[in-house]
Amino acid sequence: MQFSAHRLIRRTGIHFDTRLFILAGAVLIVLYLAGVPLGFLLWGSLKVGDPQSASPPTLENYRQAYTDPGAYQLLLNSLLYALGSSVFSLLLGTMLAWTIERTNTPFKSLFSALAMVPLIIPGILHTMAWVLLLSPRSGVMNSLLQSILGLSDPLFKVYSLPAMIWVQGLHLSPLVFVTMAAAVRSMDPALEEAAMVSGGSVPTTVRRITLRLLLPAIASMFLIMFIRGLESFEVPALLGLRGGIKVFTSRIWLAIKLDRNFGLAGAFAATLLVISVAGIILYNRLTARAERFATVTGKAFRPHIIDLGRWRYAAGAFFILYFLFLVGLPLFILLWTSLNPFYSVPSVKALSRLTLDNYIFVLNMTRARTAIVNSLLLAIGSATLVMLLTSIISWITVRTRIPGRSLLDAVTFLPITFPGIVLGVSLIWVYLTLPIPIYGTLWILLVAYITRYMPYGIRTASSSMVQIHAELEEAAHISGASWLQTFGRIILPLLRPGLVAGWIYVVIVSMRELSSSILLYSSRSLILSVLIFDLWDGGQFTIVAALSVLMITGLILLVVIAYGLGSRFGVRE
Repeated sequence: MQFSAHRLIRRTGIHFDTRLFILAGAVLIVLYLAGVPLGFLLWGSLKVGDPQSASPPTLENYRQAYTDPGAYQLLLNSLLYALGSSVFSLLLGTMLAWTIERTNTPFKSLFSALAMVPLIIPGILHTMAWVLLLSPRSGVMNSLLQSILGLSDPLFKVYSLPAMIWVQGLHLSPLVFVTMAAAVRSMDPALEEAAMVSGGSVPTTVRRITLRLLLPAIASMFLIMFIRGLESFEVPALLGLRGGIKVFTSRIWLAIKLDRNFGLAGAFAATLLVISVAGIILYNRLTARAERFATVTGKAFRPHIIDLGRWRYAAGAFFILYFLFLVGLPLFILLWTSLNPFYSVPSVKALSRLTLDNYIFVLNMTRARTAIVNSLLLAIGSATLVMLLTSIISWITVRTRIPGRSLLDAVTFLPITFPGIVLGVSLIWVYLTLPIPIYGTLWILLVAYITRYMPYGIRTASSSMVQIHAELEEAAHISGASWLQTFGRIILPLLRPGLVAGWIYVVIVSMRELSSSILLYSSRSLILSVLIFDLWDGGQFTIVAALSVLMITGLILLVVIAYGLGSRFGVRE
């Protein structure tokens, strides 16, 4: 026994002390969080009835799902919506990134900073704002254009597939901009300069040189945005269902909330999961060959700024128009609606009836106070546990020689393939089947958030861990420190900038989460995004607008405070 223990020590690089149990516990938690929901989802899709029924496995749910006359229309709608929104966001975000990083457009720094603001605004609030702007009967933009152009019918149809693509693509474009700006910034401009010296125009150089060099980043972002479009719930629920346009996420929600058909929801969810996994596999294959497009070498370079001449003012005007549509108009209509006793088109006459009654009502709402407390508890709790868990996992994958550590890293990253609503369906099957009484409580939402955001935590923690030299741990061990002392007093402090940055991100996205929560919440575990969805569904638009303005203000303050605290630990924007 002693011999085998020493062999295991030599092979794995770890000892039989407290850390063995901590590391084993972390591994089991990751396997449980990532693996069990997947297994129960596939099993649930083969059962007829509710999760507690004793029906034998069958393919009836798949037969019912895909022999339905609307099944192919459902697939087509989902693919068109995801494809259209990803292409639109990619074109918009890439164009903005190149213009800011490569041209002399005025006020570039201001526009670059403003691009971060939309990332804070929850998708459900952005979607609601566009409903108020483009509503057929009382939408601000439709009413204004009808009066100017003398039209009898509204010009824009908000409950349509093109409008869904517009709203989703516009909301995703800041994320594309942030990512593509980094890619453009780090690209050696020597080839672009050579093309322009050879007589190539700016459009020709961009088309034949810049875009080709950025092809890996563009392909990666397209696949990520495509998956984000497939898993989107807010836009299909608020715009698509009203217009009779169903996609996978809205159909899964209807199968559970209206039909109470958990098996059918599982069949649709399994299909959506397969499409997402295929997209991730394709993404990995594309990024694995990205070295063919490498232009950054050991030779220093300075990015070349292209002079747009008179066109730089047109580019600046386009930026202003972009942020007007992305932030200005949505925030304005939410603020205007929140100050009115009932929704109406903005006008000078309506200024006399502006009131703060909606805000007073929201602040006195018991449900609102409960939702705020629950959302904060879940955001802070999930962020803390995610970063703690992934810091231990990153130590295992980076520092040890344990067989299968690469597989552990892959399993931790596996939930990235789970669309939010698929994870919700999976956890319904898990906790209505297993004798663990957390369904309908905050605990199941906490499990959902930890599972969903583990991939973001592991990437942040691992990238920070590889920068810490192992000699620091060795010195602590030689000095007699235990693994817990070394991890707590050396590793975690050195990981702190990366962990705090990951913690801030998980807090923000947890406060915005809706697609998983909409299936898992109860009256005891109500959160802000679900409360806003329910109030909107009940037609209480002015109350929703007031709550939305308060939520956006709170999120911005939370981010400012978090980054202020994070700057003390070396966290940079």
